[in-house]
Amino acid sequence: VRPGLRAPGDQDKEYVGFATLPNQVHRKSVKKGFDFTLMVAGESGLGKSTLVNSLFLTDLYKDRKLLNAEERITQTVEITKHTVDIEEKGVKLKLTIVDTPGFGDAVNNTECWKSVADYIDQQFEQYFRDESGLNRKNIQDNRVHCCLYFISPFGHGLRPLDVEFMKALHEKVNIVPVLAKADTLTPSEVRKKKMKIREEIDQYGIQIYQFPDCDSDEDEDFKQQDHELKSRTRHTVTS
Repeated sequence: VRPGLRAPGDQDKEYVGFATLPNQVHRKSVKKGFDFTLMVAGESGLGKSTLVNSLFLTDLYKDRKLLNAEERITQTVEITKHTVDIEEKGVKLKLTIVDTPGFGDAVNNTECWKSVADYIDQQFEQYFRDESGLNRKNIQDNRVHCCLYFISPFGHGLRPLDVEFMKALHEKVNIVPVLAKADTLTPSEVRKKKMKIREEIDQYGIQIYQFPDCDSDEDEDFKQQDHELKSRTRHTVTS
């Protein structure tokens, strides 16, 4: 019998061959689980914690201390991490939410994005050092994979701080701009604001996350879903 082929009557024996490699890799990945780090940024009161809790059906902010208006004004930008283990249909996910309390809340917000950029760089440098080391078996991936940047719905478009933040980080991390509290606007207002924000993003040369193109052999349902997601990101996500 040639290697990798079943002999007659061996239907119950486990198949061994290179064709099973994808399944083996899949099983190993699922057993180990996945790491995903999501950063949320934007001024206070835009619904960041509400959206994150809704996305992952968990309360990541139950121990958070709420500051009053005076405390928020004097607060400097911090980097805080909330980690939770999520399991869905046998797939394990170690989710880390990186929050940036104090961002955009001060009277003078000049370069308040710098500590955020430094944090992202530090995580990449640490991962590179770990990958270059001798013991690479249990490396913890703390790189920031995606950043949800919340844009206030009450302005006429992007503020200078929004532009500075996204221009400083768009080459470091996948940025997904989110029009916050869109449910406070009429559908017409949402469309106009999203169009204005998208025009300014293009005007300032800011690169935001784009869904990759579908392979031609994907099924039609997946192609349709991909098309709908792309059409929404062309007009900015809403919350």
